[in-house]
Amino acid sequence: MIELKSMRDKEKMRKAGLVVAEVLQILKNAVRPGITTKELDHIADSEIRARGAVPIFKGYHGYPASVCVSVNHEVVHGIPGARRLKEHDLVSLDLGAVMDSFVGDAALSVFVGEPPDDRAALLLRVTEESLYAGIQAAQPGGHLGDISHAVQEHVERHGFSVVRDYVGHGIGHQMHEDPQVPNYGPAGRGILLKPGLALAIEPMVNAGAYDVDVLDDGWTVVTRDGSLSAHFEHTIFITDHGPEILTRID
Repeated sequence: MIELKSMRDKEKMRKAGLVVAEVLQILKNAVRPGITTKELDHIADSEIRARGAVPIFKGYHGYPASVCVSVNHEVVHGIPGARRLKEHDLVSLDLGAVMDSFVGDAALSVFVGEPPDDRAALLLRVTEESLYAGIQAAQPGGHLGDISHAVQEHVERHGFSVVRDYVGHGIGHQMHEDPQVPNYGPAGRGILLKPGLALAIEPMVNAGAYDVDVLDDGWTVVTRDGSLSAHFEHTIFITDHGPEILTRID
């Protein structure tokens, strides 16, 4: 069931979203050669709690950490551990927090130092651009498929592929609510987009094919062909005037 939120709910979600946005920027700045992904998790946990929020990922269906750290060919849900980042690694950081009973969820990808080559740099740029293309398509009176199509069209125009097995989602009191938000599909299909609808739009884009596998840890999703993958996400709220990003520092 899809639950529309009130403007009061939106303000509460904005508080949770601001926590996520601030902590993601701290994590982005902490990414450097030699730091372990577990150290990034410690930073995420302490910074979320310091802001009066709670990490929503920790313990979610048994997930053991407060942030997902996915490196290079890892798409999403990478578990932090002893791995040390090195120059040219592509690091995706996915973070969620709950505050005043509402959830904020966002993700970004960043290189450790410089990208290894021009195509890797293009992958990062196109993935982020596809997120904003999807957000721009989230207009009241439109359809859910408009978001999906905008993401897919931008990604594939540049020769990359969108992951099919994992999608965006509704968000509110729970991290994953209806509806699912695929990053592919035709425009003009799906539910009508209405004011009060809160969504987490999150393109996951591979440099190679879109096929993925899950590692033996039961969480880490990787590209089947070993190609690089990038991930960007924002929580948005659809208003009468269009989409508003709740996980951005203005």
